[in-house]
Amino acid sequence: MKVVVIGGTGLIGSKLVARLKAAGHEVVVGSPNTGVNTITGEGLDAALAGATVVVDVANSPSFADEAVMNFFTTSGRNLLAAEAKAGVKHHIALSVVGTERLQASGYFRAKQAQEDLIKASGMPFTIVHSTQFFEFCAGIAQSSTEGDQVRLPTAMIQPIASDDVADAMFDATVGQPLNGTQEIAGPDQFRLHELVAMWLDAKRDPRHVKADPAAPYFGAPLDDATLVPSPGATPRLGKVDFKGWLATQTA
Repeated sequence: MKVVVIGGTGLIGSKLVARLKAAGHEVVVGSPNTGVNTITGEGLDAALAGATVVVDVANSPSFADEAVMNFFTTSGRNLLAAEAKAGVKHHIALSVVGTERLQASGYFRAKQAQEDLIKASGMPFTIVHSTQFFEFCAGIAQSSTEGDQVRLPTAMIQPIASDDVADAMFDATVGQPLNGTQEIAGPDQFRLHELVAMWLDAKRDPRHVKADPAAPYFGAPLDDATLVPSPGATPRLGKVDFKGWLATQTA
């Protein structure tokens, strides 16, 4: 089976590409670095020729409101149009648990717009909603740093290892379209400020965490239900626990 992985050089994309190749699939890595640009359309038709599945794990290079909306809507329209032309049978996209609950954030409004384009396209699809990756602790800390203090909300979070995300994306790629959304999450829940404090401590980072229930998360307010699987959902749970993963990062 020929699979095109858009964003195939990134954290999740590179892991997914390795898994697909190991399973014997023909894989095209789609990124501007490989001559496949979903914003300009460069190389898109050639990359998709003969493809059965397209997996979109690309992310915007900018989180600024206008730029991120332009990225996800332009990329989404170009990619879906090229897939229809090429006769692609399954479109898979990686998105975020809680996207619909985080619409105060420009980034998540853009992710919602991307999902809406997929659902309206008529293309058989699967959207994988993942909780935040363990590896994203650095970005969360950086976005909330004020001097030597990291001000974070106390809301619950259920983070997941990138390897578990890649495993879930592989299974979605070789499976049938859901024409719906699958949620994935890590095995354990934490308070967001406590999670990042553990990461800073393990990294011997001198910054200290200040817990603030009113602190925003990338511009959006949180409650205990925002960053964890949806009520009534049956999420796929990862196998890697955060504390065990953290020990491997600092060994």
